[in-house]
Amino acid sequence: MNSRGALGALALASLLALTACSAFSRAVKEGDAASEQQKWADAEAAYLRALAADPEASEVTVKLREVRKAWSQVVLEEARGVRVSGDLDGTMKRLVRALELDADNVAAREMLGTTLDERVAVGLAALKEDKLQEARAELDAVLAVAPDHAGAKKGVDAVQVAWAKRWFTTGDGLEKAGKLGNALVAYVRADQERVGATSARERAEVVRQKLRDEVAFLVVASAVEDHAGAPDVAQRLGAGRLASALPTQLPLRVVTEAPEGREGVRLDLSLERVLPLKAMEEAQRSHRYLAGKMSVPNPRRAGFETKLLQAERQQEEVDRKQATALREYLRFQAELTTLREGAERCRERERRECLDALRECGEAAMDAKSPGQLPSDCSPARCASGLCSKEEQLLTQKVFAVKEKQMLLEAAVERSETQRVDVRRHRDTVFREPVTVEEPMYSDFVYDVQLHRLTVTASVTAVMRDLLKEQVPAPRTEDFAVSHEDLAHKGYDRYGVLADPVQLRNELELRVEVGDKAVADLARRVKERFDAYRGKRVEDARRGMVRPGAEDVVETAVRALLLTADAPPPDILQPLARARGLNRPETLLGL
Repeated sequence: MNSRGALGALALASLLALTACSAFSRAVKEGDAASEQQKWADAEAAYLRALAADPEASEVTVKLREVRKAWSQVVLEEARGVRVSGDLDGTMKRLVRALELDADNVAAREMLGTTLDERVAVGLAALKEDKLQEARAELDAVLAVAPDHAGAKKGVDAVQVAWAKRWFTTGDGLEKAGKLGNALVAYVRADQERVGATSARERAEVVRQKLRDEVAFLVVASAVEDHAGAPDVAQRLGAGRLASALPTQLPLRVVTEAPEGREGVRLDLSLERVLPLKAMEEAQRSHRYLAGKMSVPNPRRAGFETKLLQAERQQEEVDRKQATALREYLRFQAELTTLREGAERCRERERRECLDALRECGEAAMDAKSPGQLPSDCSPARCASGLCSKEEQLLTQKVFAVKEKQMLLEAAVERSETQRVDVRRHRDTVFREPVTVEEPMYSDFVYDVQLHRLTVTASVTAVMRDLLKEQVPAPRTEDFAVSHEDLAHKGYDRYGVLADPVQLRNELELRVEVGDKAVADLARRVKERFDAYRGKRVEDARRGMVRPGAEDVVETAVRALLLTADAPPPDILQPLARARGLNRPETLLGL
């Protein structure tokens, strides 16, 4: 078998070698034929197949190199013909292909350099004629082939500067025409084209500030009426504190006077009262300390003793079942012995009857008158009467029953041994555990305490009116409370309780804090009004996103974006950026 397998493997290897040789030879022949016919693509493909079959074939590598050199010359001639017609792009593509086929083609390399210079000259001429897109396309094509071309890089810089100046001029015209949203987009685009080429960034900031002022939500805050005689708290409710509590990145303005027709609210505040209240509550507390140790019964030993008792009782039950199994086994064994003796006596009786039948048959055969014939007394049935078949069947059944009882007895003995090991383990655990253990004894030290609490409550009435609607809103009075509490008690060092004097915060600090709390609540309510106002502007901008490049849509969208500077909606920002060619649309918001 081994020699036959080796012969099979040798035959398979030979077959594969012959197949490879035939594929290699066929590919080389096809390549040579295509090379003679100047079908360079077919020749290259054939030689590549040959090298795939035999990568070490140096003669094929030489032929492939020669084919590519010849093909490179053919492509070079095509490039010269295309150059005569003035197609610089086609010429450049063919020269690049010629160099891909033969990197040592000096004529193609020199001609490619000349062609790239000519394309740069064409791009610069288009730049002078203010054809910026054509100029950029020519220069980008040159840089795609030669990324380090100095003339192309310089030309691209000049194109970017020209684009920046064009967008800056566009923005200046739009700003003069009053289209501030479109002007802001144009200035941002100019700054993105070439940073520093124009003053677009500064002008964009000016226009952005104008737009913020235009769409700002005004909060007209009048002087706070102090009915409580608490100027320190009333000062915390002033316009400056409210302005600092509002988000700074949103166009929210707190002013004292507002022009006509502007969105916003008028806020009238009055401080009704400032009530400081001190309270003291008497109480008792206890401190637990370690007074000593005492011996107590070991609770672990009690648990172990319980487990030992359970194991011993289980051992008694297992022993009882083992004794029952043993009695059953002995009883079945005695019955088996009785059946075996009865079966042996029956077999002996059958043997004697068979011997008597044989003797009688022999005597009858001797007395027979016709020799060769057996008398009727010679019947084989007398030796196979089957009188002991029932005893044999009972004996077989009893043997199987005894084996079953023996298995049950062995299992009971195994369980008994396992339980004895468990009892010994529990007994050893109980004996190793001490009878008593020491536990800590604690005592409680009761002492008096005083809870001191200082609460400052300020009642502020606010009336918020819409600037564009005639309405009579109801005043809203709210109580703002700030409290601080501290605990004082006396004790003894030996119990771990130290004397602790009262350390309440200063009332002035709490008055300042309650004023800040009221201002924060007012800022939240103003922000809710502002959210409703800018929600309407955002919905108007979303309706125009079907044509995001239109001037009126851009005006609405830019204002909506300035109102949502904290979280600009992507369904407005991204379409606007794509329509106006912005790489970083978040710069519209000054980010």
